[in-house]
Amino acid sequence: MRTSLAVAGLILLSSLCWLNPAERAVRAADAPAAAEAVDPYAGETPAQRDARMKWWREARFGMFVHWGVYSVPAGTYKDKKIGGIGEWIMHNGKIPVNEYREYAKQFNPVKFNADEWVSIAKAAGMKYIVITSKHHDGFAMFDSKTSGWNITTGTPFNRDPLKELAAACKKEGIKLGFYYSQAQDWNHSGGAAASGHWDKAQDGDMDEYVRKIAVPQVREILTNYGPIAVLWWDTPMNMNRQRAEMLLPLLKLQPGIIHNNRLGGGYHGDTETPEQFIPATGYPGRDWETCMTMNDTWGFKSYDHNWKGTDVLLRNLIDIASKGGNYLLNVGPTSEGLIPGPSVERLKEVGVWMRANGESIYAASASPFKRLPWGRCTKKVHDGGTTLYLHVFNWPEDGRLKVPGLKNEAVKAYLLTDAAKTALKIERTGADVIVGVPAAAPDKIASVVVLEIKGTPEVEPMLLQQSTDGSISLPALEAVCRGEQIKTEGEAGHENIGYWTDPNDYAEWPFVVTKPGTFEMSAEVAATGSGTIELAVGDKKVQFKVPVTGDYKKYQKVSLGTIEIPAAGKTVLSIKAVKQGWQPVNIRSLVLRPAK
Repeated sequence: MRTSLAVAGLILLSSLCWLNPAERAVRAADAPAAAEAVDPYAGETPAQRDARMKWWREARFGMFVHWGVYSVPAGTYKDKKIGGIGEWIMHNGKIPVNEYREYAKQFNPVKFNADEWVSIAKAAGMKYIVITSKHHDGFAMFDSKTSGWNITTGTPFNRDPLKELAAACKKEGIKLGFYYSQAQDWNHSGGAAASGHWDKAQDGDMDEYVRKIAVPQVREILTNYGPIAVLWWDTPMNMNRQRAEMLLPLLKLQPGIIHNNRLGGGYHGDTETPEQFIPATGYPGRDWETCMTMNDTWGFKSYDHNWKGTDVLLRNLIDIASKGGNYLLNVGPTSEGLIPGPSVERLKEVGVWMRANGESIYAASASPFKRLPWGRCTKKVHDGGTTLYLHVFNWPEDGRLKVPGLKNEAVKAYLLTDAAKTALKIERTGADVIVGVPAAAPDKIASVVVLEIKGTPEVEPMLLQQSTDGSISLPALEAVCRGEQIKTEGEAGHENIGYWTDPNDYAEWPFVVTKPGTFEMSAEVAATGSGTIELAVGDKKVQFKVPVTGDYKKYQKVSLGTIEIPAAGKTVLSIKAVKQGWQPVNIRSLVLRPAK
């Protein structure tokens, strides 16, 4: 994997920067035709795309495998523990090419068993596997005729594990995908490196590298293995449009293949790929997949024992599904070819839950609720109604599970693990549906209550309430963003309003006031330039010049002045840009406290 999505994004070249002005004009005129010729999916209709993405959207859960020569040093170089993720040891330790290549002589994974790996994934409830065919160290984990730096000719193993894995996946009905590092390659001359080359052997022409290494190897994996369901590009360092368009047409070798947003050159692919976090609101309108480690590394490190608990992994899966995404959960096998024991143990436990509750995950779509105080929700819409799967993390002590703001008529409720589907009591209290549940939670991590309703879900948004001390907290997650660019972003618990690049965009918070009056306002803001925002409640307005914090992730708590809220009841506070001299700002939260 890589250190940061932002780092890769910053070094992408403009899609036309490699052309002179005259060529640029010609290319712009021919762009639609050129894209059609290069991108296999450029002319795809929405219906065709839905059909191609169907299996992936239904799968929801997959296994990521980071495996390669880096599992030999396992995080240690010359008796020194190298910081960072395991598969980046060559980069982070600045290991010379010839030295690093010596590790291949010790890479002999005789305990590798493809059937066993697939069995572990299948038992966990995973529907697809994506494995590193070549990572940034340039080592091909397949029988490549393009370069001798590969597992069949460069190691004592002399077997093709990807061929064996493909056969095992086909036998068990598991979809197979290949990760391929198309730009970064620290062993072949001309390949990119995140912080630049450290060995003269790495120097060379990148166009030549793409033509002579990346293109033929991608052709190999898409021709000699299959069917391949996913091609997972990574870190598009220096990948301009010209280089990307050498690779893109190769997708035609596997009709219907899905590829992600990390190719570069301005191509967005089929899926967004948040890494190591779950986006606050998902990616409405885009397919997406959170990839995540079980400990702190992707590739094996012998001393990384910081394992996430099964409860965390399961609730991550549920959270992701509730936002319409997939969970690609990583394992980092050892140099012997074994998936680490703690990973196997956790996957077994996840599998137990999935066998009982998988109906609530597979083929389920995003929750109709913005937030739920006790857990998450997924849904399945069908003729005449909708099935809501209520994943309860915090079981109600009073036996009354409140489903807030649900307008639809509730038909039936029962526990998903109850084979008899014994009906639970349903009542309506105002805008809420109340489901009577047993005193004890059926599952200590996540219990699923099935609620069948008529029609498609209609939900009255939950309004924020003024606290008993008179304060009003307005977190970013509860903002209603208006405009083309502005949106709520960030991982759960650390959300912010961002992408506020268009001064015509704005955000607002609806909330209920019980004790009106004058309030002192404060906010957590981050900005690289000093723009001015205007806060308004009705005709009461306050302007504030945002301080420069130096980074969009470096937040500062600031006082915004006072504003009057004259009447009780539903109230809306808006924040808008003062267009003159506008500079984007990230906002994590606003807080209003009664003025003293």
